[in-house]
Amino acid sequence: MNELTKKAVQSQEAFKSLSISDHQNRNSALEDLANSLNDNKNQILRENNLDYSEGKLRNNSSATLERLLLTKKSIDAIIDGISNIINLPDPIGIIFDENDLQNGLKVYKKTVPLGVIGVIYESRPNVTIDITALCIKSGNCAILRGGKEAIRTNVYLTRLIRDSLKNNALPQNAIALIENTDRALVPKMLSLKQYIDLIIPRGSAELVKLVGEKAEMPAVTGGIGISHIYIDSDANIEKAVAISCNAKISNPYVCNALDTILVNETVADEFLPKIVEELSVHNVEIKCDNRALKIIGDQKANISHASNDDWGKEFLSLTVSIKTVRNVEEAISHIQHFTFRAGHTDSIITEDNNTAQLFLNQVDSSVVMVNASTRFNDGGQLGMGAEVAISTSKFHARGPMGLESLTSYKWIVEGNGHIRP
Repeated sequence: MNELTKKAVQSQEAFKSLSISDHQNRNSALEDLANSLNDNKNQILRENNLDYSEGKLRNNSSATLERLLLTKKSIDAIIDGISNIINLPDPIGIIFDENDLQNGLKVYKKTVPLGVIGVIYESRPNVTIDITALCIKSGNCAILRGGKEAIRTNVYLTRLIRDSLKNNALPQNAIALIENTDRALVPKMLSLKQYIDLIIPRGSAELVKLVGEKAEMPAVTGGIGISHIYIDSDANIEKAVAISCNAKISNPYVCNALDTILVNETVADEFLPKIVEELSVHNVEIKCDNRALKIIGDQKANISHASNDDWGKEFLSLTVSIKTVRNVEEAISHIQHFTFRAGHTDSIITEDNNTAQLFLNQVDSSVVMVNASTRFNDGGQLGMGAEVAISTSKFHARGPMGLESLTSYKWIVEGNGHIRP
């Protein structure tokens, strides 16, 4: 067998024992992993620095390098995420929808793990730990196929993960990393439906499209999309500026970063000069419609006229588009037109509750917000500990995918010699 098929077979076998393992054992493995990450922080950073240096030599984009880089602070955040996952209740074995039928049958549903989760991702080694922690906690196995950008980091992290499993009498093969970074393996992975129960791509639109077209098993093919913020006529302008800046600047290279600001024309004269001043400090490229451009001017090098392609574009960079609108209805219409029924994250800044409720009810995105940064569309930020992905589709999960999204259920029927008449 080749490496991929062998590890897929081993993962399927490991699932048999992990899925029925003791919850405390799984938590203990996660505790060991958190401690191991802390104890080996310097070695993780050394491996990551080698990946980063090679990425620079290969002229990888700044976005790729930014997603690749680990720091002591980011490792501490990963460890905190594991701790949060440990503190969540066991998602497996939950009984619900109980019903005692008139014929004496007892019927209920019981949560179970999904099985073997295949994840194809690029650049971000933190995904290796996030997915691992959620899968172990929920009794699922994972086959990880990271990109060559982070291969040294991922190999080392996987070694720590497998040691933590072994030390707690759990199958090491529950978590497997495909170390061969040849992209030709991706279509092969998408064909292994007899071993992989769900496939999740995390990366470029091209990767998501490939998985959507080629995967023979169920796949989560959302996750890319446009994030909007609408500044309402009743917005608190200071809030609007702070929220918009955070949504764009805190990490411009991720899917929940702000792409388009929609500004009500009645507050444009007040809001636009302030937001432009703040964004310009951080070298954000600003693309404006005609009305916005008349208000702020185009004297600065970072300000230009927006083209039609700048609406509905996921920038994943220090770029934002700005459009003025007459009212909330026009803002909603713009969002609906450019999200193509696959909305990611959209937020309204307003002090008017009726307008807020209109926006929440009519914008059909995976996460809709009021007076909050789009960067909060994140499993860790929304109390889930971490996430395996953010889904913009409606089946089988939507928004940040945490423990609950990694479970299914089975019907349980208890009888006493019952036969059907």
